[in-house]
Order: sequence, then structure tokens, then C-alpha cells
Amino acid sequence: MKRALFCTITFILLTSIGCTPAQRDPEAIRQDTAKATAEASKDAKAVVHGVEDALKTKGSVDLNKATPEQLRALPGITAAQVHRIIAGRPYASTDELVKRHLVSKAEYDRIADKVVAD
Repeated sequence: MKRALFCTITFILLTSIGCTPAQRDPEAIRQDTAKATAEASKDAKAVVHGVEDALKTKGSVDLNKATPEQLRALPGITAAQVHRIIAGRPYASTDELVKRHLVSKAEYDRIADKVVAD
């Protein structure tokens, strides 16, 4: 009986000691806070940059970075034209599609407001 009581008391003491939160050094707390603040600031800047890019392009397709699927989704653009557009990269401006005879003027007019060259 004494042994069971001793084991129970020992178990309770060890559990209570193990569950007690450790005291943290104030300097460590300051460092952790500074690190978290820096990461949050970096994340916020990345979000702002992403929003700025989206507002600039307004959902447009970048001729220099677009995937074949994105280019193929443009109205009137064929798979052969997609291949030629990708092969002709990089572009300084969107009107190079017509200048290089990759699309006709009529086709360009249909997609001009949907493409950018960044």
C-alpha cells in the first residue's frame, strides 16, 4: 500500500512539474517577436507586390511568361501560333506580334487588350 501511495504521489509531482510552463527569458521573447514581425512585414510586402502586379496587368497574359495553355486561351489563337509566339520570345511590346507576322492585324486587335509584354 505504501509503495502504491509513493508511486502515485511521485507520478503526480512529476506530471505537475512537467506541465508547468517554463519561464522564458525576456530577451528571447523580444527576439522571437522581432523575428515574427519581420516575417509578417515581408509577407505583407509580397502581398502588396502581388496586388500591384495584378492591377497592372488586369488579368492580362504576359507574352514573355505565359504558358502554352494561357496563350491558347486567347481568342482566335491557334496551337501553331502559340508555338511561334513562344519561339519568338522575348517581346519588348505586344505589337511585335504583328511586326513579326506571328498574328494578323485583325487577330491582334482581338487580343490587344488581353496581352502585355513585361
